[in-house]
Amino acid sequence: MQPFAHRHATPARATQSAPLRSLDRGLAALDLVLAAAASPGESEGVSVTDIAAALDVDKSSASRIARTLSERGYLTRDPRTRRFVPGAKLHHAASRDAQADLLTRARPFLYALMARTGECAHTAVMTQGAALIIDDVESAASLRVTGGIGRRNALHATAVGKALLAFADAELPEQLERLTERTITSFDVLFDHVADVRRLGYAVDDEENERGVRCIAAPVFDHEGTVIASIGISGPMTRVTLDAVGSLAELVLTASRDLSVALGWRGDDGRGTP
Repeated sequence: MQPFAHRHATPARATQSAPLRSLDRGLAALDLVLAAAASPGESEGVSVTDIAAALDVDKSSASRIARTLSERGYLTRDPRTRRFVPGAKLHHAASRDAQADLLTRARPFLYALMARTGECAHTAVMTQGAALIIDDVESAASLRVTGGIGRRNALHATAVGKALLAFADAELPEQLERLTERTITSFDVLFDHVADVRRLGYAVDDEENERGVRCIAAPVFDHEGTVIASIGISGPMTRVTLDAVGSLAELVLTASRDLSVALGWRGDDGRGTP
């Protein structure tokens, strides 16, 4: 019986090693593309020849590996250079990791902002043409205003959205839906309004998204000077009065500036000051 068992053991090990070898090569190709994407001088991507040389395989094998990873969404081929760069799945994973890190880093500043203003505070990021609320800190005050994490707000009708429009170099929405009688529905008016937001450094939603609610928000910059989010407050008009907007805006600006600095922003990039 022992010789019979021995004859079948070797093919079993060989069968197992082939897919593991393919997996290892695929992961090595991913590492190569990710390393190139992270290097400023290698932003053009990685060629099939590069993959073949790094993995010590022929070009046809390298091409099959890259094609499989592309079909799975991990890589994509730049139509201009024909070189491989990170695909949608890698970008999505990186975006989720960055969002989770932002949420963790921003939360203490939201709590401080809520404590100083007495109003609900929130963090928003740009996603698919809307301002996505990724965190909310409720106020203990009566008549508190909160909408819940995960809601998607119109860019043109909310303070967090207008702050992103003004500072993140985003295109104006294709349609300006009227949400209340005070919603801006003219592109010319919105264009001028966004310019004012950029000049002031903060945005105000004056019952434009919800009746009886006024909001104030400012942009958040990362270490590269790129706007990655906005933070702000929301409250009933009985507390967030027009006379109080100026002083409350200063508190929002301080919070956004402090958070930006905590994320590595130095304030010297010339793209505006939160």
